[in-house]
Amino acid sequence: MSDSLYRDPRWLRGQIYDVLSFYYPTCLDVHYGGYVIGLDERDGHVYDARTKHLVATARAVHNFSVGALLDGPVWCRTAAEWGLDFLSRHHWDERQGGYDWVLEGRETVDDRRFCYGQAFVLLAAARAHQIGIEGARAELDRAFGVIDDHFWEPDYGLCADHASGDWSDLAPYRGQNANMHTCEALIAAYEATSDDAFLDRAYEIADAFTREVTRQTDGLLWEHYTEEWEADLDYNRDQPRHQFRPWGYEPGHHLEWAKLLMVLDDHHPEAWFHERAVELFEAAVDLGWDDAHGGFYYTTDETGDPVVADKFSWVHTEGIGAAALLAAHDADDTAARTVAGDTFDEWYDRLWVYGEEHFVNPRHGNWYERLTRDHERDDPNRGVAVEPGYHPLTNAWLAMRTFGV
Repeated sequence: MSDSLYRDPRWLRGQIYDVLSFYYPTCLDVHYGGYVIGLDERDGHVYDARTKHLVATARAVHNFSVGALLDGPVWCRTAAEWGLDFLSRHHWDERQGGYDWVLEGRETVDDRRFCYGQAFVLLAAARAHQIGIEGARAELDRAFGVIDDHFWEPDYGLCADHASGDWSDLAPYRGQNANMHTCEALIAAYEATSDDAFLDRAYEIADAFTREVTRQTDGLLWEHYTEEWEADLDYNRDQPRHQFRPWGYEPGHHLEWAKLLMVLDDHHPEAWFHERAVELFEAAVDLGWDDAHGGFYYTTDETGDPVVADKFSWVHTEGIGAAALLAAHDADDTAARTVAGDTFDEWYDRLWVYGEEHFVNPRHGNWYERLTRDHERDDPNRGVAVEPGYHPLTNAWLAMRTFGV
C-alpha cells in the first residue's frame, strides 16, 4: 500500500481541523442558540443567521464530537454540547414527538418528520455519547424510538420516508437516501453503545436495499420507490436538480453504500459485503466518472450519460472513504482488485488529488459544495443548508481509522 501524504495521520487530522475551524466560532449562535450554518463557502461571512435546519444541526454536533474524539481543541466538546442541547430543547416537539425539520430562530416553520433528519439526530447523539456528553444516550434512545415507532416497516426491512408533523399522514414515497443514512446512524449507535440490536438493524437495511431492492435495476441503486418498494423510474424526471430527490442514478450514493458495506464488514465480516461494495464502486465509475474533465457526475441515466454533470464535493469525499476501506481490505492481497485499470489504493490518492485541486478552499480549508462540469464556480452555493463540512470531515476521519491511527 502506498505511504503517500494522504495516509499520514497528521495530515488527515489537519484536514479535519481545517473544516472545524472554518465554522468555529462563527457558527455558534449566541442569540437563539444552536448553530449559524449559513456561512458563505468562500470567506465564511454569515448570509443567514436565523435558519436552523435539522440535518445541519445534527451534522455539526457529529463534526464537533469527532473533533473531541481526536483530542482536538477544547472547544470541540463545548460546541458539540451546545448543538445537542439545541436539538433536544428546540428541534424536539414535546407535544407530537419527533424532531422538527426547519426552525427560524427557535420558532418552527416546517414540522414535517423526515426519516433522513431523525437518522442524523441518532448519528449526532451517538457521537456525542462517545465523548461522554451528559444526556446524549437518552437522546440516542429517543431518536431511535422515533424511527422504530414511526418509520420502520419490518415487512420490507426498510424505513418509510416522511410524515406530517402530527404523524397523521405517512407519505407513500419510499426513498433510498433515508435508508442509507439510517443504516449509517445505526452503525454509529452500535459503535457508541456496543448494542448488537443497532448493528442487526443496520445489517437488515443494507441487505434489503443493496441486495434485494436493487434486483429491479440490475444491481444499480435507484433513488425513488413506491409504497411497495417498486422502482418509480419517472419520479421527479422533470426536477433533475431537486435538492434531496433528483431524478437519475447517483454515482455518489453507490460510493457511499460501498463505504457503509465495508464498515459493516469491519464489525461483522461476511463475504458479500466486500463483493457488493466492489460492485458498487465499479458501478459508480462506470456510470459517473467524467473521462474528459475528471471527477464524478452528480446524476446520470442508466447508460452513464450525465443528467446533471455538475461535480459535488460530497460525492468525491465518499469515494475517498470507500476507496480507503477497499484498499485496506486488499492490502495483503497480491492480486488486488482494479477498477478502470487502477487499484483502490490508486483511486484513494486520485480522489484526494482531485479534491485538493478543485474543491478545497485554498484560503480556509473548507470544501466548496458544487462546481460545474469543468470545475467553475458559477454561484456562491448559498442555501445548501445541510452541509457544514460533514462529508469531508467524516471521510478524513474514516481514513485515519482505516490506516491504523
